[in-house]
Amino acid sequence: MKVILQADVKNVGSKGEIVNVADGYGRNFLLPRNLAVEANTANINTAKTKAENKARKAQQEADEAKLLGAQLEKLSVRIPIKLGKDGKLFGSVGGSDIAKALKENHGLNVDKRKISIVDEVSSIGTYEAIIKLHPETSVKMKVEVVEG
Repeated sequence: MKVILQADVKNVGSKGEIVNVADGYGRNFLLPRNLAVEANTANINTAKTKAENKARKAQQEADEAKLLGAQLEKLSVRIPIKLGKDGKLFGSVGGSDIAKALKENHGLNVDKRKISIVDEVSSIGTYEAIIKLHPETSVKMKVEVVEG
C-alpha cells in the first residue's frame, strides 16, 4: 500500500515522503492516527505542491540571510560599558548587548541567541562576534567595547 506520510514515523520515513507499507500497517496504524494519507492522484499532487512551496520558502530564507549577512559584514558595533577597579569590566558583554546595539544604531533585528563572541570579553578593545543567520550562512562582525 502506498501512503504519503503526514508526520515523521520511525523506521518508515519522514513527513511528505511517499512510501510503500504493508496493507495492515497502513490501514490499522498509520491512517487511523493521521500519520499518513492514501497515495492517490489528488493527494500526490497536493504533496508535490507542498514540497515545492517548502523548497521555495527555504531558498528565499537562505537568500534573505545572505543579504543580511552582507550588510552585517560591513558594520561594526560600539558597546559602551562601565569599568570597575583596575580597568576591569563591570559586568559582561553578550549576544543581547550586540543585538540591542544593532537595533539601536543600524535598525537591524538579529536574534540574540544567534550571536556568539569568539573570545571572552575581559577588557576594553575590539572583539569578533559570529552571527549565525541561517544553517548555511554565518557572518563575522567586529565589536568594539569602549568605556561608557
